[in-house]
Amino acid sequence: MNRIDATWPFGRYTLGSLAAGASRLRVYGRERIPRSGGFIIALNHVSWIDIPLFAYANPRNTYYIAKAEAHAIPGLGQFIRAFGSFAVRRGESDREAVRRMREIVREGGCLGVFVEGTRQRSGELGPIQPGAAMVAVKEHVPIVCGAIYGSREWKLGNFAPCTVAWGQAWSVDGMTRDEVSDRIASELRTLTGWLAAMHERGRRPWKATPPS
Repeated sequence: MNRIDATWPFGRYTLGSLAAGASRLRVYGRERIPRSGGFIIALNHVSWIDIPLFAYANPRNTYYIAKAEAHAIPGLGQFIRAFGSFAVRRGESDREAVRRMREIVREGGCLGVFVEGTRQRSGELGPIQPGAAMVAVKEHVPIVCGAIYGSREWKLGNFAPCTVAWGQAWSVDGMTRDEVSDRIASELRTLTGWLAAMHERGRRPWKATPPS
C-alpha cells in the first residue's frame, strides 16, 4: 500500500463524511464504478464542495488534477497533494501533467478529471477540455461520467441537498479524441438533467438508477 492509498480512507470517512452530512448527499449508481483496473472519471464542477463529495461518492481512491494555482496556496497545496492530487498549468501545454495522467491509469489507478477545466458558476456545462479524452484514447482505458447537482446552491450552514449520479463505464476503443469529448458532454448533460428533474420534484428516493 502506498502513502496515497493509506491517506484516502482517513479523508473519505472524516472530511468526506462531514461534507456528505452537511449537504445531505445521496449517491446513485455507485455500483457502476469499476472495482479494479485503470479508468477515468469525467466530472462536472460548479462548487468547491464537489471535490469532497465526489471523493465520498466514489469507492475508489482517486488521483485528482487540480489547477497549479491551488497547489501554490500555502497549506492547501500540501493538503491536496497528500491525497494524490497533482497540478496542471491551465491554458498551456503541460507535458509533465499529461505524463502523470497516463501513468496513473496505466498502473491501474482511478484518475479524476473535472473536464470543463474550471468551476462553472452558472451551473451550465462548459466546454469539454481535451485532456481526459486524450489520455483515455492513448491508454485504452474506460471512462465513467459522474455528475453532481445541488452544490451550486450549497453554502456553509444552509445544508442544501446535493446529489451525485454515476454513468456506466464505457470503452473508447475505435473513437477519436473529439468523439470521446462529445460523448462525455452528452452523458454529463443527461445525468445532470436527470438530477435536476429529481431536485425540482423535491423527491430524492434512497434508491434510483441513473440513465445509461
